[in-house]
Amino acid sequence: MESIKGYVERIVFRNNENGYTVMALNVDGKEKSCVGIFHYIGEGEYVKVSGEYVNHPSYGSQLKVEEYEIITPEDEISMIRYLGSGAIKGIKTSTATKIVNRFKQDTFRIMEEEPERLAEIKGISIKKAMEISEQMEEKKDLRKAMIFLSGYGISMALAVKIYNFYGPAIYEIVKVNPYKMADDIDGIGFKIADEIASHVGISADSDFRIKSGILYALQQNGMNGNVYMPKEMLKTQARELLGLSDIDLDKHLMDMSIDKRIIIKEEQVYASNFYYTELSIARSLVDLNAKSNTDEKKILKKLHQVEEEEGIALEEMQERAVIESVKCGLLIITGGPGTGKTTTIKTIIRYFESEGLEMMLAAPTGRAAKRMKEATGMEAQTIHRMLELNGNPEEDNKNTQFERNELNPLETDVIIIDEMSMVDIFLMQALLKAVAPGTRLILVGDINQLPSVGPGNVLKDIIRSGRFNVVKLEKIFRQAATSDIVINAHKINKGENVDLNRRSRDFLFIKRDDPDAIIAASLTLLKEKLPPYVEADINEIQVLTPTRKGMLGVERINEILQKYLNPPSSDKVEKEVMKGIFREGDKVMQIKNDYQLEWEVRGKYNVVMDSGMGVFNGDVGIIRTINLETEYLEVEFEDSKFVIYTFKQLDELELAYAITIHKSQGSEYPAVIMPMYQGPKMLMNRNLLYTAVTRAKKCVCMVGVPQIFAYMEENDKEQTRYSGLKDRIVEIEE
Repeated sequence: MESIKGYVERIVFRNNENGYTVMALNVDGKEKSCVGIFHYIGEGEYVKVSGEYVNHPSYGSQLKVEEYEIITPEDEISMIRYLGSGAIKGIKTSTATKIVNRFKQDTFRIMEEEPERLAEIKGISIKKAMEISEQMEEKKDLRKAMIFLSGYGISMALAVKIYNFYGPAIYEIVKVNPYKMADDIDGIGFKIADEIASHVGISADSDFRIKSGILYALQQNGMNGNVYMPKEMLKTQARELLGLSDIDLDKHLMDMSIDKRIIIKEEQVYASNFYYTELSIARSLVDLNAKSNTDEKKILKKLHQVEEEEGIALEEMQERAVIESVKCGLLIITGGPGTGKTTTIKTIIRYFESEGLEMMLAAPTGRAAKRMKEATGMEAQTIHRMLELNGNPEEDNKNTQFERNELNPLETDVIIIDEMSMVDIFLMQALLKAVAPGTRLILVGDINQLPSVGPGNVLKDIIRSGRFNVVKLEKIFRQAATSDIVINAHKINKGENVDLNRRSRDFLFIKRDDPDAIIAASLTLLKEKLPPYVEADINEIQVLTPTRKGMLGVERINEILQKYLNPPSSDKVEKEVMKGIFREGDKVMQIKNDYQLEWEVRGKYNVVMDSGMGVFNGDVGIIRTINLETEYLEVEFEDSKFVIYTFKQLDELELAYAITIHKSQGSEYPAVIMPMYQGPKMLMNRNLLYTAVTRAKKCVCMVGVPQIFAYMEENDKEQTRYSGLKDRIVEIEE
C-alpha cells in the first residue's frame, strides 16, 4: 500500500451523497490524482492518504485511496502551502510566507492559542488576527462534527447543514433527541434520525420517536400528493414504520394536536403547515370572489365588437367565459383539447385591452409559459418569476421567499394563470398572497391532466366546491374535430373504445411484442420517419414513458437512444457523470428549478443579445461544448439561450431523449412516441394515457402491445389524493 502526504489543490469531482471524491493532491510540487470516499475534505487541507495506484482509461494513473487522515502540516513549506491555498480566507501566499517565516514550527499553536501575536506581521490588524484564529477553530470544529456525523452515514453536504444550524450543540441533540433534526432541517428525515437514535440507545417506544414517526408518515404522504391522511390509515402506517404493533397512538395524536404540530378535523389528520396552507387558500379565494352588477348587454355589445375586429366567432360557452371574466373577481375556465380555451383567453385579453386594463399572464413551468406567449401574443412568465422569487427553493426552502406578497402585491388589473392542474397548495398560497383585492384572477386548466407533483388537488377542489364561477368548454371545434389526437383524447377521457387499427394521419399504433423490438421501432420513427413527416428536427420529437426504471423506463431508453442518435466520436468530447455519460450533441433536460443559473441569448458571431437568470425544471436543450480543462459544460436551450454549468452542477441535468409523462406536463411537441408495455399498475391508468396523447401537436405514435393501451384506457382509478381544500372552502362559505 502506497502512502503520500500533500495538500488538496483542487476538488475535481464530489458526490455529496456518498462522499466519493476525485481530487488533485499537491505532493512536493507535483500533482497526484486521488479517488476515494472522503467524509469531509476541502481544498487546502493537508492530508496523508494510503492506497493502491490504478490506471483509469481517461484520466491515467490515480491513487485509489483506502485510508486517509487530515493532519497538521509539519514542515514550513507545507504550512505556507496550506495557509496560502485558500483554506483560511484572507490569507494569500505572500502573507502565509510572512507568518511562517516569523513563527516557524510554532505557527499553528500561535494561531490557535495566541492569535493576537499575528498582528506582529505587517498588514495584519488585531481584528484580522482574531478572524484568522476563529476560522482555524471553526475548521477544526466543523471537521470534528463531520467525522462525528459521518459515523451515522450522513453525507457531507447534510453534515455541513446540520453543523451550520446547531453548531457545537449538535452533540447534545444527537445524544438526547436526534428526532429534533427531522423537524428542524430539510433533508434529515425520520429514518436518518432513527438510525442515529438506535446508535445512541434511545428506546423504540420513546415519545420523541413516536411523534417524529407520525410526522414522517404525514410528510411522506405529502410527497405523494396528499395534504392529509385518514386517521386509521395514518395509525396503520405509523405502526408499521415504528415497528410497534401494540402501541396506542391516540394519546400521542392528542398531545401533538394540543401542541399544534398536527391538526385533526374529524377523521382527517394534517401536518399543521399543510392545514393552514389550505385554509389560507380558501379564505383568499372567497375574498377574491366578488361580483359586479355590470350590464351584460353592454358587455356583449363590446364583445361582439372585439370578435368583429379579431375575425373570430365564439360559441355560447366561450362567450359566457368572457362575460364572467368581466363580471367576476374570480373565474375558472376548464376544458379538454380542441375546445377553444386558447381562443377564449385571447378574446378575454383583447376585451380587457380595449378597456385599458393591465394584465399579467403566467403558468407553472417555463415551457407552459412559452406556449402561452406564443398562443396569445402577449408576454407570459412562470408563476415563480412573476412573484419574484428570492432564493433557490431546491436548495433552501426555509430561506426562500417571494418578493411579491400581501405587503407588496402584483400591480395589475387582471391575472390569467394557465395549466392550473400543475399548481400545488404551496404555490397557490404564494400566488394568492400577491393578488391585491380588486384584481381579477382567471384560472385556466384541464382537470383531466395529471395532478400537481406537490401536495394538493387545487384546481379540482376549487371546481368541486361549487362556490365559484366555473365555465366548462366542451364543444370540439370543426378544425380540431379533424384531428384523431383530439378525438381520441376525448374518447380516452370518457373510456370509449379507440380503434387502433384505423388508418390515421396523426394517431398511429405500431404493434410490437417485446421491449427491444419496441425500442427498435421507436428508433426508426425518430431517425427516419417522423422528422420529415411532422417537419421537425429529431430533437423536437419526444419519447414519453410512464416509468424511470425497467426495460422501457427513462434510464434504459436514454442509454440506448444516446448510443444510436449521438454515438461516441473522436470529435465529440464527453464527460463521465454519476448517471452515465454526457457527450457533446446530447439532448438534456434541467431537472430542478435553479433561479441562480445565468443564461445569455447569442446572435450572429456570438454577440450577446440578451441575458438573465433562471433555468427551470423541464427545460430541454443540447450540449454544445464540454471543456475538460476548465471543467464546464455549455447547453443551448430553446430561443438560443446558452447556459454554462460547472462540473459540480451536472446533477441538475439528465439525458432527455426520453422523459417521463409527468415531466412532459405543460409542454407540447410536434410528435410524441410512447412505448406501450406492462408497468406498475398504479401508473398504467387513463389519466396518464390522456396526458401523454395531449402532448402531441401533429402526430402521436404508440409502439407496443394493444392490450396495454386497452388496460390503461379502462383503468380510471387514479391514485387517491387526500386533499381538503374543498372542505375548507365550504366551511368558510357556510
